Amino acid sequence: MPEMLDNSPQSSPGQRGELAYLDQALWKRFHEARSTKEFAAAWLTLQCSMLPGVRAGVVVLNDRDGGACVPVASWPDGKQASPELASAAESALAAGKGVATHTDSGACAAYPILIDDRMRGVAAVDVDTRDEIVLRSLMRQLQWGCGWLEANLRRHGDLAGEGVGDDALLAVELAAQVLEAERFQQSATALVTELATRLGCERVSFGIRDGRHTRVLALSHSAQFGKAGNLTRAIAGAMDEAIDQQTTLLYPQPDAGETCVDRAHAELSRLGNGQQICTVPMADKGSWFGALTFDTSSAAGFSERQRDTMARAAAFVAPVVATRYREDRWIGYKLWRSLREQLSRLFGPRYLGRKLAALALLGLALFLTLATDVYRVRAAATLEGAIERVAVAPVAGFIAEAGVRAGDRVAQGELLFRIDDRDLRLEYLKWSSQKAQVERKLRDAMAQHERSEVSILRAQLDQANAQLSLVGEQIERTRVMAPFDGIVVSGDLSDQLGAPVERGQILFEIAPLDAYRVALQVPEGAISEIRSGQTGQLVLASMPDRALPIRIEGITPVSTAADGQNTFRVDASLLESAEFLRPGMQGAARIAVEERRLAWIWTHDLIDWLRLRVWSWWP
Repeated sequence: MPEMLDNSPQSSPGQRGELAYLDQALWKRFHEARSTKEFAAAWLTLQCSMLPGVRAGVVVLNDRDGGACVPVASWPDGKQASPELASAAESALAAGKGVATHTDSGACAAYPILIDDRMRGVAAVDVDTRDEIVLRSLMRQLQWGCGWLEANLRRHGDLAGEGVGDDALLAVELAAQVLEAERFQQSATALVTELATRLGCERVSFGIRDGRHTRVLALSHSAQFGKAGNLTRAIAGAMDEAIDQQTTLLYPQPDAGETCVDRAHAELSRLGNGQQICTVPMADKGSWFGALTFDTSSAAGFSERQRDTMARAAAFVAPVVATRYREDRWIGYKLWRSLREQLSRLFGPRYLGRKLAALALLGLALFLTLATDVYRVRAAATLEGAIERVAVAPVAGFIAEAGVRAGDRVAQGELLFRIDDRDLRLEYLKWSSQKAQVERKLRDAMAQHERSEVSILRAQLDQANAQLSLVGEQIERTRVMAPFDGIVVSGDLSDQLGAPVERGQILFEIAPLDAYRVALQVPEGAISEIRSGQTGQLVLASMPDRALPIRIEGITPVSTAADGQNTFRVDASLLESAEFLRPGMQGAARIAVEERRLAWIWTHDLIDWLRLRVWSWWP
């Protein structure tokens, strides 16, 4: 029988891992097979389900007389083996050992089925990987799996008298019963009852190592038992003896062989009226986790064949039982076990990389807790002119001339735009003519001493003078000049010559080149940290490699919603000017608040958010 039935804790690690996850329906189909062909088909389905990346598989067998090999099972069902898969199977048959061949789309692995150095067939699979490590692991699992086929062939062939096939079938049936039960207690009871029935034992007990001592969980043919009774304590003591010595204990001990401590077994035998006792420890993942204790009242005791069956069955079902036990525990125990395992790896031997990572994390935590830095509030920034003047249309009219546009630098007194004044000049001529007429009439009335007429004409003359002054002023204002040296921030009339404008319409905005202010949009969560007089730095998008110093001048107590958050406008002044500055430039600013710990600086936003959410959800 292959090494998967060895009772050492190091035997068949791949087999143990696979058994924990096999589908119960496939197990049932596997152990209910009545012929070699049915067994091979069920076995191939199980193997292809367990092995990673398998696309197809085939089992080829010959008869006991060494005739030609013929396919007896294929996976998926009914799919004919590809030429590459057939070639790999033939290579394994010819070489008498496992082979792996690369194909265009992956690889094929095959392993022969040998019984006493006699070739009985081959199992081959087609996988979608060419990785050498994966292929070696797959070959190893395929080798272990072929042991089941060998056991079945022994059972149905002329070698069945050796009993190895019966042991394999018993182990498979025990694993299936453990997997089928809904709860672990039911699994354990079914396991010991089946073992007692198959091996003719008076009682079979199962226990789990809990800390330094073993706790009995199941007795054969008994769903309930007194866990605090003398017999139960004696059974637990016998299990402790076997697990502590990491060996199978038989009481009374045979004359030949190594002498072991068996005081607890002697006490158990006394309570059981002189029975012969055999305790087999169970291992999983390299550690002893439990034991099976077999009692018999037969005078002959356990035969060597029975003891071998006990050891093999215990080794085979141990991973399945251990997995079911862990899965059936409550969530708190699983968390505690996982935590304890991680702590043991952290503070125990080996796992150097994990220890180095833990030390690095600890050092980082200490650094963040003890180190400090200046806490800075980040805000979006826009550069504005300290003084902004607008040029508006002084009168309603039409654009006659436009000398500048947005982005142009202008000097004080330079023409910005001119409005067509022809209508105003005609209006001026009109009132000039009316004034001349009124003056002539006034002279005539004064010559004739018509006082009432003189009074009326003098009023009309004043009106004409006022209108002339008004029209003249409007003519003067049709030419709009720059009020100071600066830059045109907005406005472009170059493509609107002759277009009508209304009185008071804004046509240009002008800002000086040597006086700026910074408009900051500070997030609502950080506005409480801002005070007048604080300093910071401004970096503009056009010059990201240069930081300009700023100072907070004032806070506008009105929030603005933008981009999904509320912000407050904060005005700041530039402490240093530069030639490249232009109104309207945007960037980012950082306002220095005070020295604080790095851990607080990096986590306070999240902590504040959590506090707000918890407070709002708290009843």
